[in-house]
Amino acid sequence: MDLQTLYTQMRREAARVIVGQERVLEQVFVALLANGHVLLEGVPGTAKTLLANTLAHLIQAQFVRVQFTPDLMPSDIIGTSVFDFNSGRFYLKRGPIFTQILLADEINRAPAKTQAALLEAMEERQVSIEGRTEALPFPFMVLATQNPIEYEGTYPLPEAQLDRFLFKVLVDYAPAEVEREVLRRYHQGFDAHDVAATGLHALLTPETLSEARQAVTAVTVQESIVDYITRIAFASRQSPELLLGGSPRASISLLLSSKAYAAIQGRDYVVPDDVKALVPPVYRHRVILRPEAEIEGLDADAVMEQVLAKVEVPR
Repeated sequence: MDLQTLYTQMRREAARVIVGQERVLEQVFVALLANGHVLLEGVPGTAKTLLANTLAHLIQAQFVRVQFTPDLMPSDIIGTSVFDFNSGRFYLKRGPIFTQILLADEINRAPAKTQAALLEAMEERQVSIEGRTEALPFPFMVLATQNPIEYEGTYPLPEAQLDRFLFKVLVDYAPAEVEREVLRRYHQGFDAHDVAATGLHALLTPETLSEARQAVTAVTVQESIVDYITRIAFASRQSPELLLGGSPRASISLLLSSKAYAAIQGRDYVVPDDVKALVPPVYRHRVILRPEAEIEGLDADAVMEQVLAKVEVPR
């Protein structure tokens, strides 16, 4: 399967709905191919929900949006057993997690016990309900959003939760010309709540997505690239600016996403530039800065840029 052509077609179709945000679309598609989840961070109104809905349409996947709130309970997400008085038996009432594309909107507004309801689902693609294990549909992908500005009424995501996201993608404001094009489309009748009306065509099905992922697994990774990814992880753990460096899962995520990134570039092998391009979205939510580094005005991306500069690039 030619993943470069597929990605070009996906971008062209997505452009019917999403204006600009090419980098965000690219990273979300890479995560899809790498069988990962994405944390989207951006202020309200930057088309994060629309992006998730568009992706679901492009791959013919069921889409469910859950608004996370402080009173949301784990059973509100995964479901619970309900007694049927007519039959005299309990039956499983499945929650919204039994979908293919799950948008966890404002995920940091729910308490830790509710966020923890996603841990098993994100890692093992299954949920445990009152001693029963239920498999989730294929494909299963979580797209979670959070607002970087509002802190009142929010709960920080636990490190275990953050580590299960393949990428943390920053969704910034669009340039002025892009925003003008958005306004023109709304003036001409565009309705963000009716994506199907745009004539969006599905380019993948769950079956063909499985084939695309198989094509990604065939991408070659030389031993020098594996060593490069390992040295980046160890350098992050030794950085004086970081309290916590990248986990082994960060290295795995960087390896798998680099293979997917190489594939959409039209190559069947990974080069160091593929790895370097994906270090920010893979690491920015996994590392913890020391207070001194934050006082100096550094953020995770800046520190990881320093880390990369110290790691020798393989030829």
